[in-house]
Amino acid sequence: MDQELHFETLAIRSTHFKDYQTYSVSSPIYPTTTFERMADGSYPGGHVYRRMSNPNQELMEKSIALLEKGEVGIGFSSGMAAMSAIFQSLEAGDHVLLPDDVYYTLIKFLEDVMKRWGLVFSRVNMADLQSVAQSVRSTTRLIWVETPSNPQLKLSDIAALAKYAHAQDILCVVDNTWPSPVLQSPLELGADIVVHSTTKYFGGHSDVLGGCIVLHEGAMAEKLRSIQILGGAVPSPFDAWLITRGIKSMHLRVQAQSQSALTLATFLEGHTKIEAVHYPGLRSHPQHDIAVRQMNGGYGGMLSVLIRGTAADAMALTKRLQLFTTATSLGGVESLVEHRKSVEGETSPTPDNLLRLSIGLEHVDDLIRDWERALS
Repeated sequence: MDQELHFETLAIRSTHFKDYQTYSVSSPIYPTTTFERMADGSYPGGHVYRRMSNPNQELMEKSIALLEKGEVGIGFSSGMAAMSAIFQSLEAGDHVLLPDDVYYTLIKFLEDVMKRWGLVFSRVNMADLQSVAQSVRSTTRLIWVETPSNPQLKLSDIAALAKYAHAQDILCVVDNTWPSPVLQSPLELGADIVVHSTTKYFGGHSDVLGGCIVLHEGAMAEKLRSIQILGGAVPSPFDAWLITRGIKSMHLRVQAQSQSALTLATFLEGHTKIEAVHYPGLRSHPQHDIAVRQMNGGYGGMLSVLIRGTAADAMALTKRLQLFTTATSLGGVESLVEHRKSVEGETSPTPDNLLRLSIGLEHVDDLIRDWERALS
């Protein structure tokens, strides 16, 4: 497919299924677990068994790979399943470098599961390249980048980190879930692997769970595909169909959510009852220059707010908001608010007074009025 096409066009064309039996414009769903074999031993459709491949999953994988400017897409049943596969590709005794602010479930997975396998990890301020260099060990095999970070929206310079990692023969992996490929292209910036929770902006409607890895052809792609097939954590045909459908409108949703997030962040930053607002689109953000350089056409639909008060005050505020549903996750059409510390637990470095916001598709003026009422 022509890579020179605009993102919106690629999203539509890459998810178009050629149905030469019924000529349906919309993709059919293939719930079958197995595929017929011919007398000569061949599989004319290219599919053998559900765990290995499926037409819906294949269409989704190819589309996401194209949009992320990669060559190989590998779909999973959740974002954590996709992340897990990357760490399962490493060896016992390998060291992984993580940001100091990173998705908390990933830390729990490494602590509770991968540590028993002999995997070692440490955390560093990924925005400080000198600290990264000082934290790398002889056994470091992977630098994990999450930018913007969850939930404090710290930014990391993907190009600089990838350049440093490659000089040390280390893989650079970027979790691109929050910005999505609409706003950020890590592979073009030098990253080796991109990972997504497709539950979020790809699905876009809070009704599907999924994950995907994107990278270029090579030994690592083969290893990760093997882990996917043998481990079996693959998306169902219906889940793959829902994510593929979500891809078609993702550009419009992410752009609108980003615009509303910037407007709301600007309003909240000036409010006397708000201690701080973390949003890369604000000039006050300490890495705003990185956001301008590596994010394209917007700064994302996520922000975090530190209110003036305690954890109890922050929790109480969530219930005074009428247009923000108090729930976890993000990237859907409805706006969500969540007190992250109470979800992550006492060992989390997240501030007690932090609320994480996922901005939906409501009119931003209504969202601002909702916050005005709640803060008053």
